[in-house]
Amino acid sequence: MDLHIRYEGDDDPDKCTARRLAKFDLAELHKSHRATPYGVVLNPHAEQALSPADRVAATTGQTETLVALDCSWESAGEARFSLPGEHRALPYLVAANPVNFGRPMKLTTVEAMAAALAIFGEWEEAENILSKFTWGHTFLELNEEPLRRYSECADSTDVVAVQQEYLDRGE
Repeated sequence: MDLHIRYEGDDDPDKCTARRLAKFDLAELHKSHRATPYGVVLNPHAEQALSPADRVAATTGQTETLVALDCSWESAGEARFSLPGEHRALPYLVAANPVNFGRPMKLTTVEAMAAALAIFGEWEEAENILSKFTWGHTFLELNEEPLRRYSECADSTDVVAVQQEYLDRGE
């Protein structure tokens, strides 16, 4: 699966997971909306949850494309997500990155991409991109059960139902 990131460059470059993915040729950075390809866009403001069924939406011709926006959480307003593509929100997951460890839904770009890959059944690729970070394996360990359950869902409605179970538990 091709990983593309609309890169804003407003975070600390030393902590930027998108830049590290690009450094290892695991993702392509784009500095404008126009240059960013069409695909499934990970958007926390989207009305529909990401599900395995969205893998079809990620296919453009012969290429499967996953797109994320890399920007500061302080500036991650809805207007910043005007990227071309099918917008989907990730379901409930817990961050493992050192800045937001244990906080729900405060994922880095690499965590978001890895979560989407796992939901699409691409566990090895998720592990590969996370392997570039000392804390990367912890993300999959913390979220193993929900990611497996989300990856077994038929569609967004099923994902939301599974997510609700975690929210009801107060995890």
